[in-house]
Amino acid sequence: MSIRFTAKARRGMVVLTVAAGLAIGVAGCGGGGDDKKPEASASASKGASGSDPSAQEGQSQAPLAELGPDGLLLQITSAQRDSGGFVTVNGTLKNDGAKSAVIPSQMSGDETEIIKHGQSLGGATLVDSVGKKRYYVLRDTEGRPLTTIGLTTIEAGQTLPVFMQFPSPPANVTDVSLQLPTFSSGTIKISG
Repeated sequence: MSIRFTAKARRGMVVLTVAAGLAIGVAGCGGGGDDKKPEASASASKGASGSDPSAQEGQSQAPLAELGPDGLLLQITSAQRDSGGFVTVNGTLKNDGAKSAVIPSQMSGDETEIIKHGQSLGGATLVDSVGKKRYYVLRDTEGRPLTTIGLTTIEAGQTLPVFMQFPSPPANVTDVSLQLPTFSSGTIKISG
């Protein structure tokens, strides 16, 4: 009887894992008939001179947090909770130094599945200190982290847009700490 129960439990876990992976893949691909959203964003950035800039434009808004070791600066411009059950953190990575900088490979984290897809921000985590939970970067069905990938070097003065997606903390949690290996940590406020 215990062997039968174990087999059922394993099948259940496989089905749950596949279903979760498919749900994340669909959410990451933007499927689901939400076709009007990109038009609204495009029109908002083209909008009249009196409109406010979007969070992704972020140039005139103060960043939510600034993290970094000497020479590299990660400015977080938005942390938006989505109805799909995840949080997207947007920002820019800037080289404040006088010469080109090599992006530390430690930023990808130490998980084999993430590392095999190249350098990324896959080592990032959101920490809910009140709920005592840590949220790791989401992955697609192929195991690729849902973050900016292909980071190797950044020239002096260059700025790169970056993003990271995490599972969403409970709706009542708005303040979390963003941690990225080799960078200082910073507290950000989740909107939405």
